[in-house]
Amino acid sequence: MQDSETRTAREEWGSRFGFLMAMVGAMVGAGNIWRMPFTTGQNGGGAFLIAYILLLYVVAVPGLMAETMIGRYTNRGVIGAFNQILESKRARGLGLVVLIVNVAVMSYYAPIIGWALYYAGHSLLATFTQPGFQPQAFWEGFISNPALVIGLHTVTMASIAGVLLFGIRRGIERVVKWMIPLLVFALVAVGVRGVTLSGGMEGVAFAFTPDWTYLTRGSTWVAALSQALFSTGLGWGIALTYGSYLGRYDDVPLGGGMFTAIGNTSVGLLAVFATFPIVFAFGIEPTAGSNLLFISLAEVFPELPGGALWAVLFFVSFFFATFSSGLGITEVGVTTVSEETRLSRTGSVLAVCGIIWLLGLPSAYSSSFLGQMDFMFGSFGLPLSTLAIIALVAWKLGPERARVIDLNRNAGIYVGRWWNPVVKYVIPAVVVFILGYGVVTSIGTENQTLMILGIGLMIALVVVSTTVMSVVGDVSSGSPEPTSEGGN
Repeated sequence: MQDSETRTAREEWGSRFGFLMAMVGAMVGAGNIWRMPFTTGQNGGGAFLIAYILLLYVVAVPGLMAETMIGRYTNRGVIGAFNQILESKRARGLGLVVLIVNVAVMSYYAPIIGWALYYAGHSLLATFTQPGFQPQAFWEGFISNPALVIGLHTVTMASIAGVLLFGIRRGIERVVKWMIPLLVFALVAVGVRGVTLSGGMEGVAFAFTPDWTYLTRGSTWVAALSQALFSTGLGWGIALTYGSYLGRYDDVPLGGGMFTAIGNTSVGLLAVFATFPIVFAFGIEPTAGSNLLFISLAEVFPELPGGALWAVLFFVSFFFATFSSGLGITEVGVTTVSEETRLSRTGSVLAVCGIIWLLGLPSAYSSSFLGQMDFMFGSFGLPLSTLAIIALVAWKLGPERARVIDLNRNAGIYVGRWWNPVVKYVIPAVVVFILGYGVVTSIGTENQTLMILGIGLMIALVVVSTTVMSVVGDVSSGSPEPTSEGGN
């Protein structure tokens, strides 16, 4: 069939730099700019950063290598990759689980991008430096306006669809190649300005001088582990999808693993470096929580010389980070739908973005509902997705086989046998631990009901997805017969 033949001519990244920027852009998001600073503040500053960096390179980097390798090995999206490696219609259901979790996460992440867009827009209007500006009232007035937040959610998904319609090379790559360097420049500029303030160096000292007692606390390591896994997007299907557009001779360990982790760490540290000097200079509590960005920091810009400029740099960089992540998350669904259905690229973009927009309306309308979605899918959905993807390498393809036949092919960094037990045992054990920790810490709290609902939802998702794909798998026109060559 001509349509099927056309689909085999798979698009590739235009340059290694474009792929690297896309990977960094997809992994760097609200978790780095928004969550990283206040999580650092709540867990002992420098001690948390030591634990975070250690776990990032011990656990997340090998996992990212494995996920990116699966994408290049199969040249398929998440459902096609599961089908090709497991060679089973029912196994395609695990790919469907990853896809559904991914879409669900994007449905409540899109409104957050809308928040970032709103604050970036008002920074350009110099709202934060106008006389009488009240950050608490500003935030509450914004978040309690359904028409406004739903409108921004709509603009967000329309913008993401507009970029994705142009494809990988002319869409995602073209945008992130200038967006990510500008993000880094903005954070560096804000950080340099912050350390010149009176008391700014105290913030740097807090962030980068470890309180060793925090390293003896289990809560510090759990927080660092969660940050390392979820800020890199391991197991979300993003690295798999982006890896599927790599050429045969691209470098997976360097691009899909080390550079992505270095970029993720660098932006996270830059966010801390840009935040804490200002926090300490103006006497803000470093453990202020999620309000640190939208309320506490917005409060200081009127008092900061040249505050309007610094507000622009900070909030525009936050928008860039969230938007580039949104592109990566949404592309997982677009790639998969375009492969597994008869829809064209344009039809797939419109379908996926339309579904995300519709599912995201409750989260846009209610920040409380958004928090509940984040708890259920962040605590249980994403670990489930990570386990499913890592299992392809750990228990089916085999780490040693994957390392020899694909991971080390044309690799600038040789990956030794140490990688095998990390992928096969350490990462699955860590993810199971996170799942268990989420259950135990929810018992007897206000989250207990959500925890039960989350576990029940994930079990139902696996059962329904595997059953559905077993029944309807034969009608999918976009997935080729499995081949031993891995699609290459």
